[in-house]
Amino acid sequence: MRRHKLGSSDLEVPIVCLGTMTWGEQNTEEEAWQQLDFALEHGVNFIDTAELYPVPPNPKTVGRTETYIGNWLKARGCRDKVILATKVAAPLPGVDRSWIVANRSDPPADHTTCGQPTMDEASIRAALAASLRRLQTDYVDLYQIHWPARYAPLWGKRQYRVENERPFTSFEEQVRVMGELIKEGKIRHWGLSNETSYGVAQMCEAAKRLGVPPPVSIQNDFAPVYRHFESELAETCAPSAYNLGLLAYGVLAGGTLSGKYADGAKPTKARHTDFPEFQSRYHNPLTLAAAAEYAALAKRVGLSPATLAQAWAASRWYMGSVIIGATSMEQLKENIEACLVTLDASTLDEMDAIHLRLKNTNDLD
Repeated sequence: MRRHKLGSSDLEVPIVCLGTMTWGEQNTEEEAWQQLDFALEHGVNFIDTAELYPVPPNPKTVGRTETYIGNWLKARGCRDKVILATKVAAPLPGVDRSWIVANRSDPPADHTTCGQPTMDEASIRAALAASLRRLQTDYVDLYQIHWPARYAPLWGKRQYRVENERPFTSFEEQVRVMGELIKEGKIRHWGLSNETSYGVAQMCEAAKRLGVPPPVSIQNDFAPVYRHFESELAETCAPSAYNLGLLAYGVLAGGTLSGKYADGAKPTKARHTDFPEFQSRYHNPLTLAAAAEYAALAKRVGLSPATLAQAWAASRWYMGSVIIGATSMEQLKENIEACLVTLDASTLDEMDAIHLRLKNTNDLD
């Protein structure tokens, strides 16, 4: 298992990170434990979760994924062998997320009396305390801001619309709190997610001004069908600039690039079958067309479509770790092995050619 330091940190991570967002919705706790045991046995000791998981998020299941992981950590007694990452939820105007705030209390509060998540100090501290309680640990190795507190075009939306700008907790306050949590030993490092070049620069410059360790990672949407990171964000996060490692999610476009939805198939226990409105950007006609081309290439070079996509992601120079997800043990084994495959130059060139014909198919505007 290839390992390297994440961004500017001393945190050595494997090229594969175990994603967990299906646990508690599509996967039971027993299945989650099976995945965790297998991953750890095969060198994948980097686990990524979030306070709002599983997804699609809802009031009945929120926090369940962290609880599953915490129960496993306690039962196995292996906290010192695991690199644990979680996330704090930021505001999302127009969408009720008061139940995330309610779930930060034990027992959960009446969400009708709670406000929406913010990124001020009290909110961040309450979120982390709840995550630590569910995870049954005193610290997390990487604490990530799940999405920007300010307005930014997210999740397939690309056009910045000035009319959507809104007041938000300052970059300085968010950074200051992360610095305090590091000093208190509650987090080792912090990172960003669903962020832009502007946001990375502002956070890193605020960290310089305040004397706070900078963010070490950025967890963004990235796949053969969605390569926006390669442009100015790759420059912003390069070792010669702010030095953040990419933690790539959505590498299989919600499973579409595995080929399992080809020709209109609707497999059971699959995300786009069970939740057709969730992350629909991964399952539009253009993405399905691109998936068919990548699947044909995979067949020509003797690989599965899922292996081709994940091996490609793992080959990128800026890749910190490829976040994999699975609802079955067979998928988990394939996804781990995929990130260890080396693609030849001819295959990479063909993937570039497909991308030029069917570019960034997840875009919604």
